[in-house]
Amino acid sequence: MELLVAAAIGLLTSVGIYLTLRLRTFPVILGLTFLSYAVNLFIFIAGRLSISLPPIIAKGASYADPLPQALVLTAIVISFGMTAVMVIMSLGAFLEAGHDEVDMSDDEDRT
Repeated sequence: MELLVAAAIGLLTSVGIYLTLRLRTFPVILGLTFLSYAVNLFIFIAGRLSISLPPIIAKGASYADPLPQALVLTAIVISFGMTAVMVIMSLGAFLEAGHDEVDMSDDEDRT
């Protein structure tokens, strides 16, 4: 199970980095989204997954740690807001410039 989760985190990270290095805005946004998924999964797994344990502390019994779940929920909300802002900024840049390239000099002519 740990190997599967580690492979998923590695795959999400590598896809996120690959897409972030593209020259268009939409793949960059997708790449940052994949990176945030990888970080969320890493935070969630760092809290030691425990199956069928109660979230309430009882005497002599182990319990599920709610802190990683709260951190991931907060990170999901923040990454959704970040993605929305990046989409609006890229849409505004596309409408102003007429293209969606990330790295471009001002003196180049685009048709």
